[in-house]
Amino acid sequence: MSKIQTIFKNMSWLLISQVVASICAFIWTVLIARYLGVSDYGILGFAISISGILAITVDLGISGHIVRHIATEYSVAPKYLGNAIPLKSVFAVGTFVLTLIILILLNSNELTITVTLLFTIEMIIKSFIGLFNGTFQAFEEGKYQGIGNTLLNSILLVFILISIFTDLGIFGIAISYILANVITLVYEYYVLNKHITRPKYELDISFCKAITLASIPFAIGGILYNIYYSIDVVMLTNLVGSYPTGIYNATYKLISVLTLFYSVYGAVFFPIMSKFYKDDEKLLLISFEKSVKYLMLVMIPIAVATMFYSLDIIQLIYGHEYDAASSVLSILIWTVCLLFVNGACNNLLLASHKETTTLKVYGIAAAFNIVLNFFMIPHFSAEGAAITTVLSDFLILIIFAYVMYKMGHRPNRKLYFDVLKIIAGSAVLGIALYFLNLNMWVALPVGIIIYLAALYLIRFFDDDDKYIVKEILGKN
Repeated sequence: MSKIQTIFKNMSWLLISQVVASICAFIWTVLIARYLGVSDYGILGFAISISGILAITVDLGISGHIVRHIATEYSVAPKYLGNAIPLKSVFAVGTFVLTLIILILLNSNELTITVTLLFTIEMIIKSFIGLFNGTFQAFEEGKYQGIGNTLLNSILLVFILISIFTDLGIFGIAISYILANVITLVYEYYVLNKHITRPKYELDISFCKAITLASIPFAIGGILYNIYYSIDVVMLTNLVGSYPTGIYNATYKLISVLTLFYSVYGAVFFPIMSKFYKDDEKLLLISFEKSVKYLMLVMIPIAVATMFYSLDIIQLIYGHEYDAASSVLSILIWTVCLLFVNGACNNLLLASHKETTTLKVYGIAAAFNIVLNFFMIPHFSAEGAAITTVLSDFLILIIFAYVMYKMGHRPNRKLYFDVLKIIAGSAVLGIALYFLNLNMWVALPVGIIIYLAALYLIRFFDDDDKYIVKEILGKN
């Protein structure tokens, strides 16, 4: 068995859990959006977004800091966990109060406040699950994280179905999230104690202070990341109301399903390359080039096809009530392509120990996103937020490219030709879809054939690509 096949086998739990999570998330996204309607779905999106932004205040980067220490020395786990759990509990109370104060300052209505506080409770529980998952990773027991993630998403789907069929409304949906996370928390805490380590509970003030201060860089990164990816929904609600928020949130949730490609790729291919090339900068750059090439190979044609069939996709998934989301989808689909390239750049910089640089990049992007949204949202509503998101991701790409150039990480010219070939193949696909004007279901297989034929004719696939495919299939 090759090294690649062995790594695939060891990561099977995580991969399966990611697939299950994406399927479940897609199902409940469609059901909830149809059940609640646009306005209530906008309130739900606001609640999830603002609780997501404030999630870092429950943790302040402590989980990331202590997991790094546990990974290098297992014996410190009981003390770190024994202090982290009560410390995070104190932070959780503060976060709940802070959320209430912010909602009052935003002049939110009673329904929005109640739903948001419920999702704040869910977010707090999820933060503890994140700590336990990090510990599983540190002990190289990813299967427990995979089982926990599968359990969480499966149970949540069941509870959401019950809430919808018994007509419990938006409160029932919120309670479903809380109950599913509580059950998962109990399971993971049981596994932690039985199979991994037992926390040694105490509240060593000096120790807690030390780990909190050491965790500040993680906290800053988390704050910038959460603001960047959640602030648009919060601003939409406060600037133009819950209906446009519901339109935008429906599209954004649909887009997030496509990130499965990147999560699977990041969980499988990039770690494989990192294990082989971790001590060789030249080969690390090769892994980046392959990442960009394969991610764009999938995403650019999907983006092109989505633009042609955005209304059909929205009507199929959400129904006619969300027709206005089709224009948002046509714009926002391009952020997935940029997200994938930016993710590959981010991985390269992190592998080069440039964590501070990535923080600065996302800080600049977050500020740009907020400022531009103040202009775009009042004038263009959900479409304005979508355009801002795409422009912000493009800004990140430009800055990443500049930083990599200054570092000497300059991709091989062949990568640029490969991307141009992908764009050419996608352009052929777009032209064919435009003139053929096919039904969406007919266009799917026809489009795949046309795209692959175009790539074959322009000789896109090289010997390296063929070798990697054979290696994955175990035929080398």
